[in-house]
Amino acid sequence: MDETHTYSVLIVEDAPDLRQMLLDILHNAGFSTLFGAADCREARQLFALHHPQAVLLDINLPDGDGFSLMQEMRQTTNVPTLFLSARDANVDRLHGLGLGADDYITKPFLPDELILRLTAVLKRTYHLTTLPPILRLGEVEINWASGMVHHPDHPDTPLTAKETALLRKLADARGSIVTIDALCQAAWNDGIFGYENTLMVHIRRLREKIERDPSNPVWLRTVRGLGYKLEREP
Repeated sequence: MDETHTYSVLIVEDAPDLRQMLLDILHNAGFSTLFGAADCREARQLFALHHPQAVLLDINLPDGDGFSLMQEMRQTTNVPTLFLSARDANVDRLHGLGLGADDYITKPFLPDELILRLTAVLKRTYHLTTLPPILRLGEVEINWASGMVHHPDHPDTPLTAKETALLRKLADARGSIVTIDALCQAAWNDGIFGYENTLMVHIRRLREKIERDPSNPVWLRTVRGLGYKLEREP
């Protein structure tokens, strides 16, 4: 199975037949963790409960609009989002992409096109590699498929898309230094300029999730002047 198919997807579409068709398309393609919402209210509930790793989002919803809903979701996690809309006006497309959407697909669309574009967004966002499904840091376990961190000292917590991208980059080179600019490239697909302070914030939040004592990290170490390193098991 393609590793992207292990990622959870929330589909927000008010038309019942189309929502079921989207669920069927993704299920038949191999996606097994799927959630369907008919409106903004239901989408908020499912998003808070399941922390999906991608969202397929209609623009016209009975109790709001997809643009506003995406901005609301992005306040807590930079979840990759694809708009699905019958509105083909360039202004809508540019507005959605300008807000930070990862793709914009116009209805009607071919099922294969949807799967290809969703898969491309997942691979680009999470920088998927052939890492083992579980990353173990002592007693802490990170499940790449669910995006959840299991820590013996507190309840399971989800990783954001940026945190996942950074941790995967560090895990790819586990035991070696990963430079600041390489981490910025992995998370923002850009160079170091303008992201170093933001990177430090994400590293701090990662440590809060994976370290027993975030102020004295054992696993995610700073290499002063160079970058960061994810330590290997002793």
